Amino acid sequence: MESYYPVMLNVQGRRCLVAGGGPVAQRKVQGLLECGAEVVLVSPAVTPSLAELARQGMILLLAREYESGDLTGSMLVFALTNQRQVNAKIAEEAARAGIPVNVADEAEEGDFILPAVVRRGPLVLTVSTSGASPAYAGRIKDELAERYDEDLISYVRWLGRLRGHIMRQVSDSGLRRKLLREAIHCTPPEDMEDENESRLILYIEQLKQKVKRKGHLVHEQQNDYSGNKTERACVDADRTSN
Repeated sequence: MESYYPVMLNVQGRRCLVAGGGPVAQRKVQGLLECGAEVVLVSPAVTPSLAELARQGMILLLAREYESGDLTGSMLVFALTNQRQVNAKIAEEAARAGIPVNVADEAEEGDFILPAVVRRGPLVLTVSTSGASPAYAGRIKDELAERYDEDLISYVRWLGRLRGHIMRQVSDSGLRRKLLREAIHCTPPEDMEDENESRLILYIEQLKQKVKRKGHLVHEQQNDYSGNKTERACVDADRTSN
């Protein structure tokens, strides 16, 4: 299947059910917890890491086989057991309940697949081959992780604070767009962790001046172009009259 619709889901505080207790389930559980989901894990056997998460109260572990009705109230369901019939049963029940389901051993039975992910704070980079080659998606993920390192976390968070101030203080939508675009081409302050509001306001004023200067330059270039066109028109008219 090559027509998956990419989307970012907010699972904060939402119940997500994971059926299965192996390494694949462990990766899915960890990803869900990173996003603030309330995870319910159903499996008679789990990895030591999953058992520790349950012991700490990070997830709710139902130490048994999946039973009909376990997915009730869930936002997402993951059928990750090592039993084909159980996964198929979960997929059918989720479809009847209208709950999106991910099926590990038969992706076509499910509603969604998960991309390879690189997280840098609020910056999330994802790669998918639509199931064609997860290994290749993993290779690209590794390349992205090397290129976009942990230093970006502070920068992206600072851009978020800057955007918040601009959205609140600048009423002109056109100017807001120009300021936000200008910001990503300018050198950020040395201390991006500094949340001093007055310094942020000063930075925005500096951005406005840069945008204003660029606007004047474009205006002058347009006037020069218009003047050249007028001169050429006059020359052409002289030639025609002669």
